[in-house]
Amino acid sequence: MIPMNKIFRTIIVFCMLLQLLIASPTKVFAESEEAIFAGGCFWCLEHDLEKIDGVLSAESGYSGGDLTNPTYENHSGHQEVVRVSYDPVVISYKDLVKQYWVNIDPFDDEGQFCDRGNSYKPIIFTSNQEQERDAKESQESVSVALNIPLEQLKVDIIDSKTFWIAEKYHQDFALKNPFKYNFYRSSCGRDNRLKKIWGDYNKFLN
Repeated sequence: MIPMNKIFRTIIVFCMLLQLLIASPTKVFAESEEAIFAGGCFWCLEHDLEKIDGVLSAESGYSGGDLTNPTYENHSGHQEVVRVSYDPVVISYKDLVKQYWVNIDPFDDEGQFCDRGNSYKPIIFTSNQEQERDAKESQESVSVALNIPLEQLKVDIIDSKTFWIAEKYHQDFALKNPFKYNFYRSSCGRDNRLKKIWGDYNKFLN
């Protein structure tokens, strides 16, 4: 038999949690926020971003176009994108955008690395004025960090559109297919190009 005092304590704790939930639900369940980026192959960008502290999840998908229910075989007008869910208490949108920059080639708006065409062009999709402001400020910071004119950066910053999640086999592709993923990433020259552009990028991230 459960002691009465233990039952009373349980009831009291439950009532306190219920009161807190009613008064301030965000303190009980911290709200995550979302960001959407295009930066070439979504296998790679998803894998790079999901390793960051504060990132709760990263999903591959399609966005930027008008086609309804795009697929890998037909996503005309869309870019391959990654939707990032993150905890703003752990990582800010500003810092997340910094991580995005150092994982793309900001000089190439005709694709990324070995992948060419509109599907692979780099874009920062913003969902509100704060994200837009932070993204544009980050662009200016990149210009200073790389010591180049702003107009040489070819990453568009545009309003977000509907995100369409990609097929299941694309999600966590790097984890599910490490051999194929690593071969693709290496043969595509992604890491060599990133190292050439960014070098020791810790100064920019800080």
